[in-house]
Amino acid sequence: MAHPTETRTATGTARTGPRTVGVEEEFLLVDPVTGRARAVATSILRSAGPEADTLCAELQREQLETGTDPCRDLGHLADEIRRTRAAAQSAAEAIGVGVVPLATYPLDVEPTTSPNERYRRMVERFGLIGREQLTCGCHVHVGVADDEEAVAALDRVRPWLAPLLALSVNSPFWAGADTGYAGYRAQVWARWPSAGPYAPFGSAAGYRALADTMLGTGTLLDPAMLYFDARVSAHHPTVEIRVADVCREPDDAVLVAALTRALVETAVREWRAGTAPDPVRTEVLRLASWRAARSGVAADLVDPLTWRPAPARTVLDRLVAHVRGALDDAGDLPLVSDLLDAVLRRGTGADRQRAIFRSTGDLRAVVLDALPDGPPSAAAG
Repeated sequence: MAHPTETRTATGTARTGPRTVGVEEEFLLVDPVTGRARAVATSILRSAGPEADTLCAELQREQLETGTDPCRDLGHLADEIRRTRAAAQSAAEAIGVGVVPLATYPLDVEPTTSPNERYRRMVERFGLIGREQLTCGCHVHVGVADDEEAVAALDRVRPWLAPLLALSVNSPFWAGADTGYAGYRAQVWARWPSAGPYAPFGSAAGYRALADTMLGTGTLLDPAMLYFDARVSAHHPTVEIRVADVCREPDDAVLVAALTRALVETAVREWRAGTAPDPVRTEVLRLASWRAARSGVAADLVDPLTWRPAPARTVLDRLVAHVRGALDDAGDLPLVSDLLDAVLRRGTGADRQRAIFRSTGDLRAVVLDALPDGPPSAAAG
């Protein structure tokens, strides 16, 4: 559990306790007996009762997004993640469908664009990229004092985003086939022209200048399409880290969020101390992200301390060491250590999906296994 601490923000105002952290998760909507994708998000949102305030539509009608309240305590965040997942499931069950935390849909599917003018324009402009984009991510928001603090954090977390992706991988199947990747969502998402790793911005003014230039090309519809791996939130006083797959296990989402918050806090402390960001090139970060998506935690990752391959456990231990001060101050280190050990022992969501497929030979079983209560007995039999 987190204990109160007091730090000083860049603007000089006192902040009591750890930074706030919140999580947005995207889920697939499926038939709870057959596992087929169901394009019913509009109906769910129209009929949702008290759960409606935690749910929103996404690009495709076969998916639904949830959002937690901002939290300072990881126990509270874990409760929020379970609450919002339960709210999505309850709303879906009311019209006879299920919600599954899979970052890609394993079977063949032709997604159905949501009835939203912006989404219609996205698909019209970007063609197959938009029509095929049925992927589910986990976006972590961490509170910041202002845009200068936000950009200072963005510039300094860059080397460590690929290990976060490796921890969360949950998308090995696409269009009825094993892709060979543990996190294929990252490859699909990278087709958007503004997606992926980014170079240091230098300042809030530098961030805004790049955003204005990108929007000025007339390629993107709006600032919400600045799909950097991490960005300044347009709607909240936060930085938004966007690299992770939606996690199959709620505890894995808590782990990703805890490490993300610690990365932001560590980055801001480095900025205040005058430590320059790592100047590593964006091209190298792309390679690190590719390796993380390819194998998750099952093989070597690119070590941000050397930019050479190293065992995943070594890289993740170095990530924890890098943010240890922030974890200690927030009271998060014991829980993060336990959650990290658990995912490395148990495996990622991708590992679970492949295990189910090996035992059944049926991708429908992979989908049904991800239902909150597992497959119904009729399907399981």
